[in-house]
Amino acid sequence: MPTPAERSLAVFPGGSLGEYDLPPEMTVVLARGKGCHVWDTEGRAWTDFTMGWGSALLGHAQPAIADAVQRQAVQGANFAYVTEPALELAEEITRAVACAGRVRFCASGTEATAYAVRLARAFTGRGKVLKFEGAYHGAHALGTASLFPRRLLAFPEPEPTSAGFTAAALRDILVAPYNDLEATRAIVERHRGELAAIVIEPLHRCTSPRPGFLAGVAAAAREAGALLVFDETVTGFRLAYGGGQAYYGVVPDLAALGKALGGGYPIGAVAGRADVLELVREDRMGDPRYVWWASSVGGNPVSAAAALATLAELRRAGTYERLFALGALLRDGLRATLTKAGVAAHVQGDGPLAAVVFTDGEVVDYRSAHAADRRRARAFLLGLFRRGIFLNPMSTKLYLSLAHTEADLEHFLDVARATLEEDVP
Repeated sequence: MPTPAERSLAVFPGGSLGEYDLPPEMTVVLARGKGCHVWDTEGRAWTDFTMGWGSALLGHAQPAIADAVQRQAVQGANFAYVTEPALELAEEITRAVACAGRVRFCASGTEATAYAVRLARAFTGRGKVLKFEGAYHGAHALGTASLFPRRLLAFPEPEPTSAGFTAAALRDILVAPYNDLEATRAIVERHRGELAAIVIEPLHRCTSPRPGFLAGVAAAAREAGALLVFDETVTGFRLAYGGGQAYYGVVPDLAALGKALGGGYPIGAVAGRADVLELVREDRMGDPRYVWWASSVGGNPVSAAAALATLAELRRAGTYERLFALGALLRDGLRATLTKAGVAAHVQGDGPLAAVVFTDGEVVDYRSAHAADRRRARAFLLGLFRRGIFLNPMSTKLYLSLAHTEADLEHFLDVARATLEEDVP
C-alpha cells in the first residue's frame, strides 16, 4: 500500500501544489491545521511559518472565520452575483483602502494583478508596463518576467523565468531595479509616451523601500501619464489595516488585493479610482476602452464571509502592535542567532514578515540578494523543514500570524541554532 507521500508524488508534479521543490524523501501530505501548527498524515506536528503563503494571517481554523463560513455555506456557496456578504465586504474595503473608489472581485491575487494591468492599458491607451526585478505579481507574463533571473540582463530588458510566454508578451514589459529611483526615472522617461502603468509591491518581497522611493515612483508615473498599481496581495491588511499604502503614505491609482483578505479562503480584488474601474461596466461594451471582467467565483459569499470575519478580527485594538512585535522578535532573534553562529547573513522584512539572505552585504534589490550564498540558504531552509518547521524552501519569506506566540518563535530559533550548527557549511 503506497503512503500518502508516494501517492502525492505519483499524481502531482514534484509531489506538491507548486514551488516547494522538496527532495522526494521529504515529501509530506498535510491532514489538518490549528493556530500556527499543522499535522501531516503520519501524525507529525509542525510549526508553520508559511501559513498558506501568508493567507492565514489569523491562523489555521480560526474560530470566527470557521463560524462565519459554516453559517454562510448552508445559505449557498456561490451565485456569481452580488450577495450581501460581498456587498458588505466591498463597502468595508472602500472604507479601509485609501485608493478604493470602486471594487471588483476575482478569485486570486494573480487574477487581480492581471485585471489591474488590463485596466491600466485600457485607460491610458498604452501598452508597456514597468515592474521591478525580482517581484512576483502572479502566474502570468508580467508576474514571472525577471522573477528569478539568472543572466541579469541590462535594464529594462525582461528575462523570462517561466517558459510558455511568447516573445510578443514580453516586449511590453520593462524591468527596473528596485530602490534605484534614478534608474527607474530614466526608464520611465525613455518610454513615457507608451507606458501604461508601473506595478510595484510596496514591500518588495521582504526588502523595504528606501526613504522617498515609493513617493518618487508615484511622481514618475504621474508625470508620464501612467497609472501607479500597488500589488498589495501580500501587504494588504498585513502591514496596516489600510495596507502598504497606509503604512508608507503613498496612494496608488489601483491596488490588487488577495491572500490575508480572505483569511485562508480564495479571494482577489482590485480596488481603485472610480474613473478607471468604471471601464468594466457592461453597458460600455463597444466602447474602445471597455474591459471585460467576470468571475464565476469572484466575490462568492463564502469567501466574502470569511473576509468579513477576518477584517473584524484585524480591527481589534492591539492587533497590528502584536503582529509587529512578533515580527521584530523573530528578526532580532535571527540576527542574534546568526551572529553567534558566526554566519554572515542579512535579516530583512517588516511587520509579520522575515527573510534571511546569506550575504555580508546590504540587500536593497534583487541583484544584491542574488549575490548571496544560495547553497547555504537551501541547506538552512531544508534543515529547518527536516526539524519540524513547516515552510517553503524556495520562499523568500517567513510568514507570521496572530496565532504565533513567543514560545513558537523561541522554538523556531532553537531549531535555527541546531540547523546552523549541523547543516549549514
